[in-house]
Amino acid sequence: MHGASVFIELGAIILVLGLLGRIAGRYGLSPIPLYLLGGLAFGHGGLLPLSASEEFVATGAEIGVVLLLLMLGLEYTAADLVTNLKAQYPAGAVDFALNALPGAGMALLLGWGPVAAVVLAGVTWISSSGVIAKVLGDLGRLGNRETPVILSILVLEDLSMALYLPILTALLAGAGLLAGSITLAIALVTASAVLFVALRYGRLISRFVSHDDPEKLLLVVLGLTLLVAGIAEQLQVSAAVGAFLVGIALSGEAAEGAHSLLSPLRDLFAAVFFVFFGLNTNPASIPPVLLPALALAVVTVFTKIATGYWAARRAGIGPGGRWRAGGALVARGEFSIVIAGLAVTAGIEPELGPLATAYVLLLVIIGPLTARWTQPAAEALGRRRGAAFDGPARTPAAEAGPEEAADPASELELPAGSTASAAN
Repeated sequence: MHGASVFIELGAIILVLGLLGRIAGRYGLSPIPLYLLGGLAFGHGGLLPLSASEEFVATGAEIGVVLLLLMLGLEYTAADLVTNLKAQYPAGAVDFALNALPGAGMALLLGWGPVAAVVLAGVTWISSSGVIAKVLGDLGRLGNRETPVILSILVLEDLSMALYLPILTALLAGAGLLAGSITLAIALVTASAVLFVALRYGRLISRFVSHDDPEKLLLVVLGLTLLVAGIAEQLQVSAAVGAFLVGIALSGEAAEGAHSLLSPLRDLFAAVFFVFFGLNTNPASIPPVLLPALALAVVTVFTKIATGYWAARRAGIGPGGRWRAGGALVARGEFSIVIAGLAVTAGIEPELGPLATAYVLLLVIIGPLTARWTQPAAEALGRRRGAAFDGPARTPAAEAGPEEAADPASELELPAGSTASAAN
């Protein structure tokens, strides 16, 4: 009977997830807020609490995090990461200062302590690569001059996760200064070694992993990822970082084949992860933190817009492109929930999970709106103040120089994987 209950509950969860995803797709929305709401409905204090399948869902959620980071690593080559780090590190520093500090400040203001401050800093810092890529594709902006700037900031945030997650894992485990320093050193050495090996021997690794038979390729890549993730977890470096480094090490046909094979699995288990996070959040705990979440959302909307504006201006983009870059970066999503989920699992500050849920729900809805309307709103305000803007510029040619505008086919080269991300 217990097995039957598990199958019934899992079947109901997956069926509801599929229906929610179809509803989101019909209206051009990200399914993340609907998945979170579904988890709230099925969780403790929800409309229909689950019990039999809770352990299975928890394991599926951990696999979801691993696959999210693996697929993220597959989007970039080691050369892409090194190039972006050298060219855009000032933008990454500004991004961190403007967006992580408000989260840390809010946690300290609420009296949650330094560990919760580090967690909430990550929640407010990292933008949602998946949501942003989809919005850029829907708006037809993949060829715009500001898009490489946006993608570079996202790449830097993703790369920073390889350093941030080990630090966070050590803090959540209650490790002291010495143990935390050792964990960070291990993470730095591991990440540097993987980047070096990927740059020097990436083709050989990919050739070894690659196979014409999709079944064998899937088994090798998935098995290798889970193995490395488990070893990383044992070293307290974070399973997610281990999966991310595996993705970076693969390139070429192996990465492309693994991406297409693992995408459905990633989507399934990532959806389970969002549901699991919602399951562990009591809906009754959200109203008390709604006001702080709203205040934090308002502040970080403006700080993300300022980040994109500054980075695009530094890259020589016109005013219209600067506002579009800022508006596009607002959405938070999957990795904010990943970070908050680690804290919830560790039992840090009970109100942190509900606040993160409310915060992500707000910005995953607001993000697509700011991407579309920040530039027109800024131009309208500028006209009132007599400022000069460069026009709506909704196509790549509108922000291009005379030679680029004459050739509609000329678009800036995007970092590897950007098209694949947009398709997702």
